[in-house]
Amino acid sequence: MAAHLEGPDLLALHARALEHFGALVRAVPADAWRAPTPCTDWTVRQLVNHLASEQLWAPELLAGATVAEVGDRFDGDVLGDDPVAAWTAAADAARAAFAAPGALERTVHLSYGERRAAGYAREMTVDAIVHAWDLAQGIGADATVDPAAAEFALAELSRQADSLAASGLFADPVPVPPDADAATRLLGLVGRDPAHPLGRR
Repeated sequence: MAAHLEGPDLLALHARALEHFGALVRAVPADAWRAPTPCTDWTVRQLVNHLASEQLWAPELLAGATVAEVGDRFDGDVLGDDPVAAWTAAADAARAAFAAPGALERTVHLSYGERRAAGYAREMTVDAIVHAWDLAQGIGADATVDPAAAEFALAELSRQADSLAASGLFADPVPVPPDADAATRLLGLVGRDPAHPLGRR
């Protein structure tokens, strides 16, 4: 199943997810950086900043650094005066770090414990997939989720379905029809309502 992607297949999906998010970053209108997103605590700029910060962490963690060693280096605003350039540099560095020979076999030290880097890559891929939908909604772009990406993210997150809302990172699941496609089921699982995208996280 897609949830168990490894090696080149995982790297390819990770790269596509970053490129899709990046295409949306490049499409942000000049007057839309302060627009709301389905992540109710974040504007468009804050959402992009969150993803860029995550990418900046990847080379450090894949090189063996701990969360404590990285510290607050990537806290606050990391986009500066050129959000598109900042995102692009961060994403390129993360993609290269994951694609380095043997990188996916390493162990990384995450905030919740140690994890094989391939699992970390899957986690980062899911985050980019879901937040791309959020960003598209925030800027009024095409929010279609690639079917293969949706299947992958749904399979990954379904194993955590009972704990997603309890984590405080997601709203309560939104009911969807049992025959809904993977993208709709994914969005419902993570508390997104396609009918009212800016009304809930």
